[in-house]
Amino acid sequence: MDVEDKMITLRNQQMILDSDVAELYDVKTRDINKAVKNNPRKFPEGYIIELDASEKHELVENFHRFNRQKHSTTTPKAFIERGLYMLATILKGPKAEETTIAIVEAYAKLRELTQVIAEVSQHEDDKAEQQSLLQRGGQLAVELLTDNLPVQSSETSVELNLALFKLKHTVKRENDNEERITRLEAELAELKKERR
Repeated sequence: MDVEDKMITLRNQQMILDSDVAELYDVKTRDINKAVKNNPRKFPEGYIIELDASEKHELVENFHRFNRQKHSTTTPKAFIERGLYMLATILKGPKAEETTIAIVEAYAKLRELTQVIAEVSQHEDDKAEQQSLLQRGGQLAVELLTDNLPVQSSETSVELNLALFKLKHTVKRENDNEERITRLEAELAELKKERR
């Protein structure tokens, strides 16, 4: 599931366009917009953002996948995180559940990666803690970049270059979701302990 590839930053927020949400859920864009229209109380102001003409133009100019919007007379809408969560309460079925989990995971990893990067500069005097944070940041980056690939087994390297620190991190993935979830939960618990 390529959720991370669909995220765009507009108005200083991560969001996903209605057409990309429809693609993720394997439905038509009109079905997504109809679900929203039929459930207005679930989408208060700010959960969905209607793009203005300049934002639409910027997307068309900078992202090839939005060329279909170039001559469209409808204004694209974008779902912020809360709007996507509310949409998940409406859409049903195995594909909807899988997509919702992928979206939740992607946002959680982005938040954690942002927090880890912010913490690196707070530990300038503690090189071991910085190294630990950089390793976690590399691991999160790898997960964000590779979680959407259907693999049996793979080895991926990501190199982070943050100011004076350079980290090369290699992660080997197996197609065993239970083992991966257990490992991630243990790493998260360890990271929480280290922060205390």
